[in-house]
Amino acid sequence: MKLHTKKSGSLYKNLKLQTKFTITHLVIATIPMIVLAIFFYTKLYDMIIADTIRTEQNSSTQTAPLIEDAVSRILRLHDQITGEEFYHQIVSSARTETLSGLADGDSADIFLETIKEATDGSLITDVKLYIDIPRTDRIFSNYPMCNTILPINNAWGTYWYGIFNGAPSLRTLFCPSFYLGSYEIRHNGEMAYITKSSIIYEGKRVPCYLAIYFSQDYFDSLLKDNLSSSSNVAYIINDRDSLVATSDPALSGAYHFGYDEVQEHFMSSNNFILKRVLGEDVYAGFYSIKNTDWYMVVAMPSQPMITKSITIMAGFILVYVACILIAFLIATLLSHSITNRLSAVINQMAKSRIGPPVALPDADTYDEIGDLISTYNYMTRVINQLMDEQAKAAEDLRVAEFNSLQAQINPHFLYNTMDMINWLSQQGRSQDVTSAVQKLSRFYKLTLSRKQSLSTIADELEHVSIYVQLQNMRFHDTIDFLIDIPDNLLEYSIPKLTFQPVIENCVLHGILEKDSKQGTIVLTGWLEEEDIVILISDDGVGISEEKLEDILTGHGPSGGKGSKIAVYNTHRRLQLMYGPGYGLTYSSTRGSGTEVEIRLPARYPKDGIADAKEESSPEDLLKESHFIQAMTLLSRPEINIYEIASECGYNDTQQFFNEFKERFGYTPEEYRRQML
Repeated sequence: MKLHTKKSGSLYKNLKLQTKFTITHLVIATIPMIVLAIFFYTKLYDMIIADTIRTEQNSSTQTAPLIEDAVSRILRLHDQITGEEFYHQIVSSARTETLSGLADGDSADIFLETIKEATDGSLITDVKLYIDIPRTDRIFSNYPMCNTILPINNAWGTYWYGIFNGAPSLRTLFCPSFYLGSYEIRHNGEMAYITKSSIIYEGKRVPCYLAIYFSQDYFDSLLKDNLSSSSNVAYIINDRDSLVATSDPALSGAYHFGYDEVQEHFMSSNNFILKRVLGEDVYAGFYSIKNTDWYMVVAMPSQPMITKSITIMAGFILVYVACILIAFLIATLLSHSITNRLSAVINQMAKSRIGPPVALPDADTYDEIGDLISTYNYMTRVINQLMDEQAKAAEDLRVAEFNSLQAQINPHFLYNTMDMINWLSQQGRSQDVTSAVQKLSRFYKLTLSRKQSLSTIADELEHVSIYVQLQNMRFHDTIDFLIDIPDNLLEYSIPKLTFQPVIENCVLHGILEKDSKQGTIVLTGWLEEEDIVILISDDGVGISEEKLEDILTGHGPSGGKGSKIAVYNTHRRLQLMYGPGYGLTYSSTRGSGTEVEIRLPARYPKDGIADAKEESSPEDLLKESHFIQAMTLLSRPEINIYEIASECGYNDTQQFFNEFKERFGYTPEEYRRQML
């Protein structure tokens, strides 16, 4: 018996975790959940039905304020137009000037401009003023006023004109589509807000009508977009029981409520009511639209809500079952067979925070935790190997950093210079063409030499001098470049392309941003104990405090020309080579210029590159080398970004995207666009 129990325990330990979870579920969770599901079924069903109705109500009540806002915009436009001086002059009983004379005045131009600005095409589509005077009046031939002021003949036969004639006391009317004539609908708008007034013409008072046309689609979209279900319908009716707008013409016809019935229910209840329509239970809500004779009706058939409620209830039960299962599994399995073994792995991993990781004894089981122990032991061997190769990894990092620096050279400089050479050639300036080609050749010879990552200060000065000379050939000698470097500094070593990104930033974002496109760049340097300090200053437009904070962090927007990335890479490269005490320091005054201090140790080329003074873990160094390798590969547009992720050691492409953006503030695609 004892032997049998021992074998059973050993068998259980070697089972896969999924099998253990399944057994526990069958024994502990199944029966209690069946009992709970039966007990709560009825009450839960009623709760979900009530909640569904509440959700529908909340969704529907959001629509009325939007419609009221659109109506308010129409009314505000009406008040604005009627408040114009030109309109007051037309309707004034004391007017002595003719209508055509008013149309030639400045107030008429302001009136037309107000209408033009108001017709945005989304809501307001057109504005017309109909006047009951002969078509022969000169105002109807006045351009462009004739496009806005029309004879009343144009409105004959329309339903709205008949309404106004039949009700002399009526002064305002919101017109649905069928109130308007076919010409109005095609050329002016599907709906209109029309107000009646009068003017004095040849000693008589005659009517005039101000019509503000607007889009029915705008209101239809408001009704449709705020519905929580496609089976519901929302529509607007007026006091003449006419359909103003609807989310669905077919459903609004099926679930139609008359205006008197709507008004009665609205006055008696502020909540949704249950009605029997076409043999079906329908929940209906009614909303009065301010400043109009409109009511909005929302009809919700009950059957889709019942179906949805059942689905939600079933999903809730499934989630509840899952939560109970997880709780039981955590309380039983993890507290016994899993927790103890996992804790051993976790404790061993925690020790690696204060020293080298140490492998665990080989696992004696073959389940997932056994696999975890085996994987941890493999990871331990890899980490220890990486720590042994740290020196080599650091050197590889520096090489990758240099390759990245080479890739950051702005191709637009080459393209612009070649365009300049082509332009000089077309002008027959062969001597200037020869000079430009020689300078460009020397520039890229100094840039693209890959034998060493270090250069001398003298070569770097020659490199940036050529760059400024080529820019001066493009911009007609607008840049003065002054160099004040002691001779004893010229043979000291400096990483390649340290000066060029800074000078480029001075030119593109400093001097060329000035109105005059002229300025001066001064490069000075001196020894300060065991360091070399290079100071580059310009009298450009300067840099704002917000951009100044981001320029050496790699965060924030690039500036559009890639020079910010190059400056950041230069700063980071100096810190990787020499330590955190070295690199670039920016100071700037907006409108006065910018100063950049470059600090690096005083060494000759034979001294090589010193190890970074800031201790970094092997994992950090490896990840940084991957980032630098990625930046280098991203400068080559023929390589797919997914291939770059794999080349840099990422099996999960999304992880590569996330870590790259977290490191630099922009995605690999954004970085490539800025580089290219």
